[in-house]
Amino acid sequence: MKLFRHGVAGSERPGVMVDDKHYDLGDHINDINEDFLADEGISKVAALVERGGLKEISPDRFGSAVHRPGKIICIGLNYRKHAEESGMAVPTEPVVFFKASSSVVGPNDNIIIPKGSEKTDWEVELAVVIGKKASYVSEEEALDYVAGYVLHNDVSERAFQLERGGQWVKGKSCDTFAPLGPYLVTKDEVKDPNNLKLWLTLNGEKVQDGNTDDFIFNVQEVVSYLSQFMSLLPGDIISTGTPEGVGLGMKPPRYLVHGDVIELGIEGLGTAKQNVVAYEKL
Repeated sequence: MKLFRHGVAGSERPGVMVDDKHYDLGDHINDINEDFLADEGISKVAALVERGGLKEISPDRFGSAVHRPGKIICIGLNYRKHAEESGMAVPTEPVVFFKASSSVVGPNDNIIIPKGSEKTDWEVELAVVIGKKASYVSEEEALDYVAGYVLHNDVSERAFQLERGGQWVKGKSCDTFAPLGPYLVTKDEVKDPNNLKLWLTLNGEKVQDGNTDDFIFNVQEVVSYLSQFMSLLPGDIISTGTPEGVGLGMKPPRYLVHGDVIELGIEGLGTAKQNVVAYEKL
């Protein structure tokens, strides 16, 4: 199944896509969030689909595929070619950083260049959605704790991230820097998360064109690794890194400006489109 959230920002309703048709679930479940996943929500939706009678809709806006994830954990430099283009050594253990949940927006919402930014960058990424509490899990059992997968643009402000001291989180957590969706695709629909094509275009030019088979640490390794240091809870997001082709790695570097248009997608997970706009004081 492909789960989604639709409607006006702040008032989204849950839904499900089956056989390319979208159905509203708002009269049956509250939202797609930690409580939903912890309470066997995916199985309940499957039963609703089997029973039939759901209202078909045509969504005019997709919200974030998961509502208010408790944690957004990101893995840096997790593609061999991306590490090379960044001029950094291939990690011997996963590089871990956090992204503030306040950065989450819908997959087609605007990306706002932060106040004072001159180095806002793009990163298409496969994100993993945790389905049940995971603590000290092995690689062999790691996928048992995954609910599904979602498309993520890990938008990054490189000066904030790399030139301002401290941790990367500052360059990763600006408002609108985590478009998630359109769909939370349940894991039964993804044959192998470690062999998926993913791409991103900027103003129609393909700048990222990769495959998760270039992972340094695959999905099972990452889930297991993180669970040694913290409990992973239902609805938590793990963003698994980006392939080569980011603006930072270009010669000369290239960064987002007002009016740019980003389109991105992952095989089987859908596509997203984001307009880039400059910060304006409200």
